[in-house]
Amino acid sequence: MPEAHVPDPAARLIAELTRRQLTIAVAESLTGGLLAAELIRIPGASAVVTGGVVAYNTAIKRSVLGVDAGLLREHGAVHPQVAEQMAAGVRRVLAVDGRDADVGIATTGVAGPDPQDGRPVGTVFIAVAIGEQIQVRELALDGSRAAIRAAVVTEAIGAALEVASVEAE
Repeated sequence: MPEAHVPDPAARLIAELTRRQLTIAVAESLTGGLLAAELIRIPGASAVVTGGVVAYNTAIKRSVLGVDAGLLREHGAVHPQVAEQMAAGVRRVLAVDGRDADVGIATTGVAGPDPQDGRPVGTVFIAVAIGEQIQVRELALDGSRAAIRAAVVTEAIGAALEVASVEAE
C-alpha cells in the first residue's frame, strides 16, 4: 500500500501556526538564517513569521537576545540554557505592536570543523518557547558542516511542529 502524501514539515508548521493564529520568531546561531529562510519559503508565512535574528556572534546573543552574560562566560554559547534564553528572548525582540511572538525557536551548536566551548562538532541545542514553557532538544549529529546545519533546520521545524501540535490539544 503506498504511503499517504506527507506535506513538507515547514508547510505543516506554517499551516498549524496559521490555523491557531500564532506567530513565530526565530533566533539562530549555527544555522545562520537557514531556518528562517526555510519557513519564509512557504507561501503565507508572512501571516505568522515575525522575523529572525542571526546571533552568530556570542555578544549578539547577550546584547540583542538578552542571554545572561554570566551563563555565556561560564558555559559558552553551546549550552541548553543558552538555547532556552535565545528562544525566550527572540519572542520579545521580535514583538509586533507590543505583542511578543507566540512561539520562539532557537538553534545553537557546533557545525564544525572545530569543537567550540569544549563541545564536539555536531553538538546542538534547539529550544522552542511557547507560553511559559520552553522545551530543549540536544542533538549529537554527524556529517559535514553543511549536513549538520541542514539537519538542524529539519529537527528545529520538527520540534516546533511537535510543540505547536501538542499545545493545540
